Amino acid sequence: MTETSISLLSILVGILGAVFLGFLKSNLSLGITANIIIGVFASIFVIKSFGRLGFTPNDIMIHQKVNYFLLGVNLFISIVSGMLGLFVIANIKRKLPN
Repeated sequence: MTETSISLLSILVGILGAVFLGFLKSNLSLGITANIIIGVFASIFVIKSFGRLGFTPNDIMIHQKVNYFLLGVNLFISIVSGMLGLFVIANIKRKLPN
């Protein structure tokens, strides 16, 4: 695995988190396209913002070996950020006037 493939996997997991939450809670869903876009941007935003805590792709690939614990943390944070991003955007949309 390279840093690029870890980044792409993290974005994919963020997308899956947002789509999965939209599937489970249909009142939060904004459509499949919007859920995918929210999942992408939420996972990138959270990983870039909090990545200095030590779970970035560069930290996962130390000396050409995969640290599976950090990879698990990265993927968990990506899926939660995708779900949280959809939840926040759906609540903002609900509070806006029609």
